[in-house]
Amino acid sequence: MKDIVALALDAASAAGASYADARVVQTRHEDISVRTGRVEAIGSTESLGVGIRVIADGAWGFAATADLTADGVRSAATQAVALAHAAATTRREPVALAPVGAYRDTWTGPCEIDPFSVPLDDRIALLLAADEALRVESAVKISGASLGLLRVDKVFGSSEGSLIEQSYTESQAGIVAYAIGDGEVLPRSYPNSLGGQAVQGGWEAILSLDLVGNAPRVGEQAAALVTAAECPAGRTTVIIDSSQIALQVHESIGHPTELDRILGDEAAFAGTSFVGLDDVGRLRYGSEHVTVTCDATIPGSLGSFGYDDEGVPAERDFLIREGLLVGLQSSRESAPAIGRVSNGCMRADGWNRQPLVRMTTVSLEPGTWGFDELVADTEDGIYLETNTSWSIDDRRLNFQFACEIGWEIKDGKLGRMIKTPNYTGITPEFWGSCDAVCSRDSWQVWGIPNCGKGEPMQVAHVAHGAAPARFRDVQVGVGR
Repeated sequence: MKDIVALALDAASAAGASYADARVVQTRHEDISVRTGRVEAIGSTESLGVGIRVIADGAWGFAATADLTADGVRSAATQAVALAHAAATTRREPVALAPVGAYRDTWTGPCEIDPFSVPLDDRIALLLAADEALRVESAVKISGASLGLLRVDKVFGSSEGSLIEQSYTESQAGIVAYAIGDGEVLPRSYPNSLGGQAVQGGWEAILSLDLVGNAPRVGEQAAALVTAAECPAGRTTVIIDSSQIALQVHESIGHPTELDRILGDEAAFAGTSFVGLDDVGRLRYGSEHVTVTCDATIPGSLGSFGYDDEGVPAERDFLIREGLLVGLQSSRESAPAIGRVSNGCMRADGWNRQPLVRMTTVSLEPGTWGFDELVADTEDGIYLETNTSWSIDDRRLNFQFACEIGWEIKDGKLGRMIKTPNYTGITPEFWGSCDAVCSRDSWQVWGIPNCGKGEPMQVAHVAHGAAPARFRDVQVGVGR
C-alpha cells in the first residue's frame, strides 16, 4: 500500500501537480439479519483501490482506480491532474490550504476479539436467540435482530511529506420488536433504533450489549405500547434520553456547523445552514447548559481516528461553549475563511470518493444532574426514548422528531406509558430552553453509521456523546 501511494504521488508531480495526496483503502464488510425466526440476509463485500487528489493551476482534480498496477495508478494520477487543469478554467480563486505538519505515523482502533474470526454459525445463533426472546408477548408479531462488521485498512500520503497508516474495526448490533394492534405497528428497539449501536471494537462490543438478556424487556414494552395512551398535545417540559439527544445533536448542531455548508460549497442531501460566518463568537446557540465539542480522540467512537483524510491529526475542539457558538467543523481549504487551521474534519467514504467536511464525535458535554434527580425535580412533563422518525428543513432550523416510547412525569415520578410521542422546535430556541443535562454517569457515545452527504452521496460513520437532558416549554404531540 505504501508503494502504491508513493507511485501515485510521483506520477501526479510528474504530470504537473503542485500538491497531491493519495489514499489506498481496503475494506471488508459483513452483515447478517434475522426476521421472526428466520435468517433474512447475509452479505459480504470487499473493496480495494486508490484515490488521488491534486491541485494544478490552483484547482482541484480527483481520480480513483481499483487497477493497482503501475500503469493503472499512473493513469489515474495523470487523469486527476488533467481534471484539475480543466477545472482551473472556471475557478474563481486559486485553492489555498491551511498549513499542516508532515507526519509519519501508525494508528489502530481498539479491538480485543476479531469479530470476523467468530464462526458464522455462532453469530447467526446469537441473533436467532435474541430474535426468539423478543416474541414473549402475543402482540409482538414481527421481530428482528441484525449485526454488521467493518474492517478498514488505509494508507495516506501527501506531497508535503506525510505517510500515515490507519486501521480499525467497527461492530454494530441491535434488536427490534414490532407489536401490532388497532391498525398500528409499534416498534420497540434496543439499544437504539435503525440498527442498534455501532462502535469501534470487536466481538467484545457485541457481547457487551447482551441482546438476548434485554430482548424480553423490549418485547414486553412493545406489547404494552398497543394499549398505551397517546401523547397529549401541547407545550410542556421534556426530558429526552441520550440516544435521541445524540440524533438531535447530529441534525441541529452537527450538520449546520459544517463549514463547507456555510460557505455554500456543499448543499446535497442535508442542505445548507442557518449559521453564518459572522456568527462565530456571536450567535447564542443555546443556554449556558449547552456545551458541544467535536472530538476525534475518544477511544471506541465511530468518529475517532488518528488523522483525517487530509493528514490532519485528530483533536478535540469546541463548537459551542456555554451556549455561545465558538467554532465550526472545517478542512484545510475552508478553515482560513474563519481565520483558523483545520480541526481535522475531512473524511471520505472509501477510496473512490473525495474527502468532505464530516462530523467526528460531536457531543453535548455532560452536566451535573443524576437521572433520577432530574426526574424528581420535574413536576410535570414527558420523558422520551428512542427515535422512530425525524424531519428537519434544509437550513437545519425547523425540526420535528418522533420517538418510540415515552412516560408522563407527574410530581417528580415517571407515570403512565405513552406511545409515539412527537416534539417540534426551532434550533436556537430549542437549545436555549435546555436547563439541565445529566452527568457523565449517564453520558454515552452513540454511533451513527449512515450519515449521508454529498453528490455522489457518501455515507459517513460518525458519533455523538450525550446524556439525558431537560428542555422547557416544548411543543409535543402524537408522531405518525
